[in-house]
Amino acid sequence: MPQTTRSVIPRARRARAALLASAVSVCLIAASPATSAVPQGIGDRLFPTLGNPGYDVGAYDLSFTYPGRNDKPLTAVTTVLARATEPLEHVNLDFARGTVRSVDVNGAPADFTRTGEDLVITPAVPVPEGGALRITVRHTSDPVPPKGKDGGWVRTDDGLAMANQADAAHLVFPCNDHPSDKAMFTIHVTAPNGYTAVANGLPAGVRRAARSTTWTYRTAHPMATELAQVSIGRSAVTRHEGPHGLPLRDVVPAKDREALAPWLKKTSGQIAWLENKVGPYPFERYGLLIVRAKTGFELETQTLSLFEKRLFTEPAYPKWYVESLMVHELSHQWFGDSVSPHTWSDLWLNEGHATWYEALYVQESTHRPTMEKRMKAAYGLSDYWRATGGPPAAPKGPKPGQKISIFRPNVYDGGALVLYALRQEIGAPAFERLERAWVALHRDSSATTADFERLASRTAGRDLSAFFQGWLHGTKTPPMPGHRDWKSSATPPPPVRR
Repeated sequence: MPQTTRSVIPRARRARAALLASAVSVCLIAASPATSAVPQGIGDRLFPTLGNPGYDVGAYDLSFTYPGRNDKPLTAVTTVLARATEPLEHVNLDFARGTVRSVDVNGAPADFTRTGEDLVITPAVPVPEGGALRITVRHTSDPVPPKGKDGGWVRTDDGLAMANQADAAHLVFPCNDHPSDKAMFTIHVTAPNGYTAVANGLPAGVRRAARSTTWTYRTAHPMATELAQVSIGRSAVTRHEGPHGLPLRDVVPAKDREALAPWLKKTSGQIAWLENKVGPYPFERYGLLIVRAKTGFELETQTLSLFEKRLFTEPAYPKWYVESLMVHELSHQWFGDSVSPHTWSDLWLNEGHATWYEALYVQESTHRPTMEKRMKAAYGLSDYWRATGGPPAAPKGPKPGQKISIFRPNVYDGGALVLYALRQEIGAPAFERLERAWVALHRDSSATTADFERLASRTAGRDLSAFFQGWLHGTKTPPMPGHRDWKSSATPPPPVRR
């Protein structure tokens, strides 16, 4: 893709990823009807029915059995460990693709039914406020979506991977599918011999049988459901060390191992570069999961970022561009994974920061003043982006049937533009202190735009509420500090000639 296009428009994760995640039909076999079965949600402005009130998840235990074909459902068992935050006669989980065979709550069979994209469970005994919840759901996990409604499992040339952002984890397993409710994960994957299964976190055992192997992985840090990753394929796993002995693990198609090796060697230096900018890497390991699949996007799944193989092998992509995308997804380990958005309206905190460090890396690695050029181009389009997609911190809702369409330029380069303006406003030293303080203060949790605004004001030593009101919430782009001559227009940009 030409540099001029990439400078202002996010890579088609972003365009073609609008095909991901939509409401899907599902066959849920109820043991018996549950009364008061209504879809719930925590009221997220962009995804009102995602998440569920009344409980806080502490951990998930997921088991998947792969049948050896990626067009057949996997047998699965999901166990949710949670605590009730209010008295519960019914418990809702987000789940929208698969057959539910049985549900137990605290060891006793429970009634269940389906409404909308919710699995509504009626425990045999109501759960009191503060009471423990152990919900075990035996179900299938279907990798084949209805036509035109992708999301969750990604079918690769040799197996499966996951792409659950923004609202697609519940297409794979029952869960409280909202980033504000992070939890620990244990993931077991059984596959026929000859396949390799990997998942987020650290290995916790391998059990071999005559015809199959079961792998277990555990996270060392809480994780949002949208960041879960499981890969099953005929894969090669490479291991090496990053800064300070950080374990690095890459998972690639076995036949492509040698061709991809030069790219994988770049990760350690990229981590060191980001640690110098924002502080220590926040997780137990990192690596790239490279798959033979046409997804149209890369994805920052926690500790194991998902990439298309063709990004690294197609000559049309310049090396600086490929490295910039590697840094983009790596940046998300701090911004989006360790510090997750508390609501989906806070998405700019993820994508704006990842785009910022992507652009800064290009500038410092190529020794060209590309940041200012890119931000000036983004400023010129900012009013148009706000008109079509909303302000960075108040994005418009997704298009009908295209829930992933919240990933628009207004939260990518538009979000990075806010950070550029902030740096211009408070100065580079204060901005760098803010970035380090942000990821340290909110590590392993979720945070809001308002949290960022308050911390920025405290770091700068003055009230920045008027600044943020215009830059994050305004329908028109404010004047750029230090560049009052920059102009923005709500007129659509001319088409790119190819």
